[in-house]
Amino acid sequence: MLRVECIPVGRLLSNSYLLYDPELGDGIIIDAGDDAEKIIKIVDERGVEVKGIYLTHGHFDHVLGVRDLKEDLGCGFYIHEGDAAILSRAPADAKYFLDVEVDPPPEPDEWIFDGQILRVGDHNVRVIHTPGHTPGSVCYLAEEMIFTGDTLFAGSIGRTDLPGGSLQSLLSSISAKILSLPDHYAVYPGHGPSSTIGAEKMLNPFLRFMRDR
Repeated sequence: MLRVECIPVGRLLSNSYLLYDPELGDGIIIDAGDDAEKIIKIVDERGVEVKGIYLTHGHFDHVLGVRDLKEDLGCGFYIHEGDAAILSRAPADAKYFLDVEVDPPPEPDEWIFDGQILRVGDHNVRVIHTPGHTPGSVCYLAEEMIFTGDTLFAGSIGRTDLPGGSLQSLLSSISAKILSLPDHYAVYPGHGPSSTIGAEKMLNPFLRFMRDR
């Protein structure tokens, strides 16, 4: 069974996740918003060999730790091509929103794509393209859990007022690709606490229209 470590990082408390196979010691990092040293400490404590850094999307608060992690861990960095432009704006956006100067993130080693299967130890992780928060937003489905980035939160949904956002696309992605999962599946979002598919169906006020269908 895969294990999950949630590591809140940065001033915006973005959730970085270490997803790993405790038996084989292989793992991946999902999102790396900042505080690379904090993430590396957890990686070292768990004895995990990180095979790659995979982003749910390209906003700066999910990428600022990528460069240091990549250099320290010697692994690749991956994101959907739909967020290439957003990724390139990370330094400018960090300056605008937080008034901090940061280096640009490294170039991705490869683009990930919808339906791609990643291997974490003896387990499969599926890439699910869920545009809406950004054009290249993805979720990662592993066993009975899904990592939703800023597409779906506990009790909320991602904002769509930034460049590349689309409320219609976001709600379509959530309805067709996330809420179609079994109710007991865990939801691990890009900010805030975890949830379940069933809880979001019942309690998330932004998804009320889906319940009324």
